[in-house]
Amino acid sequence: MPADSGLSWNPLTDIQQMWQLDSMVNAYRAGTIVAVLAAVVGWFMVLRRQTFAGHTVALAGFPGAAAAVFLGMSASWGYFGFCVGAGAVIAVLARNGKGGMAEESALTGIVQAFTLACGMLFVALYKGFLNGVNSLLFGSFLGVTPGDIAVLAAVAAAVLIVMALIGRPLLFASVDPAVAEARGVPARALGVLFLVLLGATTAEVSQITGSLLVFALLVMPAATAQRLTARPGLSLVLSVVFALAVTWFGLGAAYFSPYPIGFWITTFAFGCYLLANVYGFLARSRGTGRRHVVEALGAS
Repeated sequence: MPADSGLSWNPLTDIQQMWQLDSMVNAYRAGTIVAVLAAVVGWFMVLRRQTFAGHTVALAGFPGAAAAVFLGMSASWGYFGFCVGAGAVIAVLARNGKGGMAEESALTGIVQAFTLACGMLFVALYKGFLNGVNSLLFGSFLGVTPGDIAVLAAVAAAVLIVMALIGRPLLFASVDPAVAEARGVPARALGVLFLVLLGATTAEVSQITGSLLVFALLVMPAATAQRLTARPGLSLVLSVVFALAVTWFGLGAAYFSPYPIGFWITTFAFGCYLLANVYGFLARSRGTGRRHVVEALGAS
């Protein structure tokens, strides 16, 4: 977004300058909602190794938004309809057991190819829509209204409530589905429900980051947190913290630069992931060094 004045050396002055605009206040409210939701659902998605399915569900938002605009509807309806629909198709048609993962992967690829083809069809049908393709693919925080925020908040609250209710059995089924099923946990039903919730989440996040960069909030904060700790509770909290940080800094950077918000959020999230890997490497090296010293002292 073009700013009236550039970035200063005083962060408080910069924040006051941004928040003088109602559009930026709305963008921060919407960004905060989608960051928290994406961090929680994305954490389970990474744990369940369903990032390819999540990527496909996110891409389904592109033809959905294109179809909605082509039909004269709000793009939000298209995002939710196609993302939730794609998640439901993958969940229902894939099967569990031996070879189930490979079948789900192939099915996900088929759904992804078909949705992208549908997206290009709707773009071709509505030629005037071409100018808006970039915002659908790479995101935009312009034009977020209080009504949009209310819808985002309602959907996020519904998804998070369901996640809170199924969190413990879903965690068990994600870590060891065979043992979970043997103990009476409905792993198959939980998997279907989770993919539907993932569809609703990607529909929300896509409206800020765009369909191509939705992974920035779904995957990177969760993957970064899981690189830092194996404790589920702490890892989930860190995922939320990272998602909020990259979203807030991304909005600020996009305001003071000519580059899209999706680029900044992705860049900051990728930087966090790299730093987490460096920290993990240094921690392992220090642990190995201490073990060698202990072994040397024991040998002497």
